[in-house]
Amino acid sequence: MKYIDEYRRPELVQGLLAAVGAKAAEIGREVTIMEICGTHTHAIGKYGLRRVLPANLRLISGPGCPVCVTSIGDVDAALHLAGLPGVIFATFGDMLRVPGTGGESLTGLRAAGADIRVISSAGDAVRFAAENPDRQVVLMGIGFETTAPTVAAAVLRAKQRGLENFCVFSVHKTVPKVIEALLADPELNIDGFICPGHVSVITGTEAYRVIPEAGRAAVITGFEPVDIAEGILMILHQIASGKFDVAIQYSRGVKEWGNARAREVMAEVFEPGDADWRGLGVISGSGLCIRREFAEFDALRRFDLPAPASAEVRGCSCGEVLRGVLTPPQCRLFLKACTPANPLGPCMVSGEGTCAAYYKYERDPG
Repeated sequence: MKYIDEYRRPELVQGLLAAVGAKAAEIGREVTIMEICGTHTHAIGKYGLRRVLPANLRLISGPGCPVCVTSIGDVDAALHLAGLPGVIFATFGDMLRVPGTGGESLTGLRAAGADIRVISSAGDAVRFAAENPDRQVVLMGIGFETTAPTVAAAVLRAKQRGLENFCVFSVHKTVPKVIEALLADPELNIDGFICPGHVSVITGTEAYRVIPEAGRAAVITGFEPVDIAEGILMILHQIASGKFDVAIQYSRGVKEWGNARAREVMAEVFEPGDADWRGLGVISGSGLCIRREFAEFDALRRFDLPAPASAEVRGCSCGEVLRGVLTPPQCRLFLKACTPANPLGPCMVSGEGTCAAYYKYERDPG
């Protein structure tokens, strides 16, 4: 199968891993590499790559799961909006089980009678608004640069159709500013980044320019074992040479210039604003707010939201896991109080969450 089977060939992976081992030995010190994409986190676990890397090479997971980085305050706001009478609340499936303050979730609200609908695309919410003119439809806009253009397109479509009962609760976040925060974190000493493939289809290489400017390596990498092993090797080559750049390993999916049209649509509807990241706090300019020209489609302007006294689950270390300063087994709730059947934090809920990946692929089978 083109672009899948050939990127899973054991002999290719083994050859690349041997080269990784040799280059890591040449560098001769501990090297820390962070992936900032939930799909990479799961691929690394699924293919057991962390267990076969040289001892001086450390892979850590960062804030690459959009559901996981949604702050507890934003989760509480979503619960408030979803519980309002006459509202149809549309969201992607991973958000349903994320607990807010006190453990309540959208799943619980739906069981109690709230009209909460799982969508496969932002266009579904526009359709709900057209089919239910007597109801208010709130779309929870969540995700990075990958999904934000589709939500922006939904707003443009709703405006074109004159749908006055459609709005967006935007908790979208963008990648460049959070990378700056990670580079400045005194508890982290990251030598290189495995940059996300999906986001990069939209952004191209420009989103990561701050990484080589800080003297660190950056490689945009695909999601198969050959991709990841080659991406790691490319990072090590940059570190060994001292010549840093934003390289593209995933050339079959990503171009240097990205998708200009998608960025134009996103910029037409959204503008940068502050965003609250779980574990990292408020990062200036890292969010996407709806522009004043589209104010009628902004849920934050349409509805009065209370200022909830939001609080994280006591003992949950999702914030530290998202920053890369802890691994899931270092959380005292992992595999004990917090499991996929009873998730206490979003990192165990989401299909892209680090705790979910460790539970599925990297926990002690005993």
